[in-house]
Amino acid sequence: MLLATDLDGTFLGGSMENRLRLYRLIKQNTDIQLVFVTGRGVESVLPLLNDPLIPTPHYIIADVGATVVNGMTLESVEPIQGEIESRWPSTYAVRAKVLEIADVTFQEVPQQRRCSFYYDGSANLEAIKEVAENFDCDVITSVDKYLDVLPRGVNKGSTLNSLVEMLHVDEDCVLVAGDTLNDFSLYQTGYKGVVVGKAEQLLVDQTAGMDNVYQAVEAGAGGILESMAHFERFQKFAKKVATRKKKQNSVGANQLVMVYHRLPFEQEVVNGKSIRVAPKSPNGIIPSLLGLFEKGRSGIWIGEEEQQSDRPEIPNQLIDEERYPNLVAATISIPKDEIDQFYRVFSKEALWPMIFSFVDKAKFNHEDWGHYLKINKMFAERIAKEADENALVWIHEYNLWMVPAFLKPLRPDLKIGFFHHTSFPAADVFNIIPWRKEIIGSLLLCDFISFHIPRYVENFIDVLRSHTPFKVIKKINAAKQFLTYSCALGVDQMTKLIEIDGRQIRLGAQPVGVNMEKIQRILKAPEIREKIEDNLFRKSETGVSRILSVERLDYVKGPLEKIQAFGEFLEEYPEYHGKVELINICTPPSQGMHIYDEIRDEVNRAVGEINGRFSTMDWAPIQFFYRALPFEEVVSLYATSDIAWITPLRDGLNLVAKEYVAVQGQIGGDGALVLSEFAGASVELPYAILTNPYDLKSMKESLLRALLMPSDERSSRIMRLYDQVKNFDVHYWGRDFVKELERTRENKKSISKTIG
Repeated sequence: MLLATDLDGTFLGGSMENRLRLYRLIKQNTDIQLVFVTGRGVESVLPLLNDPLIPTPHYIIADVGATVVNGMTLESVEPIQGEIESRWPSTYAVRAKVLEIADVTFQEVPQQRRCSFYYDGSANLEAIKEVAENFDCDVITSVDKYLDVLPRGVNKGSTLNSLVEMLHVDEDCVLVAGDTLNDFSLYQTGYKGVVVGKAEQLLVDQTAGMDNVYQAVEAGAGGILESMAHFERFQKFAKKVATRKKKQNSVGANQLVMVYHRLPFEQEVVNGKSIRVAPKSPNGIIPSLLGLFEKGRSGIWIGEEEQQSDRPEIPNQLIDEERYPNLVAATISIPKDEIDQFYRVFSKEALWPMIFSFVDKAKFNHEDWGHYLKINKMFAERIAKEADENALVWIHEYNLWMVPAFLKPLRPDLKIGFFHHTSFPAADVFNIIPWRKEIIGSLLLCDFISFHIPRYVENFIDVLRSHTPFKVIKKINAAKQFLTYSCALGVDQMTKLIEIDGRQIRLGAQPVGVNMEKIQRILKAPEIREKIEDNLFRKSETGVSRILSVERLDYVKGPLEKIQAFGEFLEEYPEYHGKVELINICTPPSQGMHIYDEIRDEVNRAVGEINGRFSTMDWAPIQFFYRALPFEEVVSLYATSDIAWITPLRDGLNLVAKEYVAVQGQIGGDGALVLSEFAGASVELPYAILTNPYDLKSMKESLLRALLMPSDERSSRIMRLYDQVKNFDVHYWGRDFVKELERTRENKKSISKTIG
């Protein structure tokens, strides 16, 4: 088979999932020859040859048929190119005459003798055609915008025909594809052809009566695949694609665009060169978000990456074709100093402290705010460029609060959802932010806004009351999934639907879930099982109870308060000397975040003082790891720890607590979870031992309670917690968010009864 296809709107058009299906088919079948047939110049095709997603063409017919080169070497294909060259008139003379008699603009293109123009409805096409005839040339137009003057008989179709003859390809094995009128000559060759969906109407009309042409419903690459199923000669290729799609068990009709400042890979320097590797973070949001695409959902992940001088920019690439077959990463390359200003300075020094109510640590800089807007605009423009029509856009985290403001005018067809992975502060705190009006205005352009827990939803509603009139359309009870009056972050009702200026906006409380399947895979690995068994045996021999803490170094997580509480615990309960050990894994912050230097030094001093004071020759009370551990190693620690001591001063949710429960539940363990009342997860884990991290007495008493709790009670509690975590896993979370986003409808009146 020889596939001769136009690029823009055809081979490069249609949904991302269909493009990937077509590209894989070509790459995996050596009996398919690919020919790009385009109005572009060869120079503008070169970036496509470096795109790892797109198969390399065997040949390129460029400049509307005036240029033909080998796709592998970019050398001219002779004698076809020589024949075309010999027929060119003086392009300078043609250009001068056309500009003299017609209101058109010359199009500067790299091809030396090409005569291309921009034109509109005021141009005298008949006069231009007359000029062309005098020079023995033809006029080719496209989408009522582009006009080319070419030697008579030179066009996409004639050059393709010459190439097919030179290659001795059976005419019955050729399939041509296009979407605009300047592709019409491809169909005049008599080869089997497809006019892809959403093509220019003039091309549709011109090809309507041609027996060799199939007019597809699907746009772009999907139309090409559709035509393969239509033409008997190419059905064997269509069957291969259909079989693969069935195996992938693709879910979700609409493409899901994941927008997060981080990409699902990191950079490492190996032998002086930057390469991309899987994230090393032991927990966190990236593995959870990736879990949404494991069953084949079509998606694009848009994130930033530091520009590298030693590596060409790769705008799009597959992340992991085996695990996420339809997920592509679209990279926004930004210089390091601009990333630092956006994330490590402004986001972390101005917004982060406010989000977690550490008002005294906030630093506001209006120049940095301007840069923040610039980066958010870059994200919005990339979404607008990459997203399929009617795609679902999931914007993740406060770093991108202003993206909806830039995106909505560019792509009103998109459904925009925003998820706050952090907490959302009370109105009196949020309203300290100098740019609060702009932020709220941007969020109100979303169709769905989601938070971890009902308390954050109600905080957002209180902020709205400070800014704009709105109507509450629907409220729901929080008690179905969340604690209400029995904990610090509880509320009894949650606002579900509001109306502002005739637009309805859905709100949601959707705590992130654990990737249960990933944890199951890790626990089944022979080397992990062996490691767990060895650790459990050694622990039983020593009789030491293991207390585990896993957190990122951040004052919000309260690492110093925890160490101080443990020191006081050892002082007040000397009977536990040699009987307990605290394993504290503290993941370093992102490189260059100097705002955490002070807390790091304080924690190191506190750990040193306690170990220096209480250690013996065969026992150290604290094992402190200031590094990121592989998730597999953290899972083995979850399995072999008697207590998880998770005590942030504030936390949007806290996945570590849920991961500990998930591991203990799967191994049938009897671990105890001690959890801060100010972690979002506290309102959905009713059988955890809650503690107040601001009160050292509460911290010590909750730890003692966990140590003294009978094994059968601990086992019962952990299994009840496991039921909750297992039911509301990452797939539930993702499906629930997307389901809510799909339900949104612009200006649709709710039939639900208004409450309140």
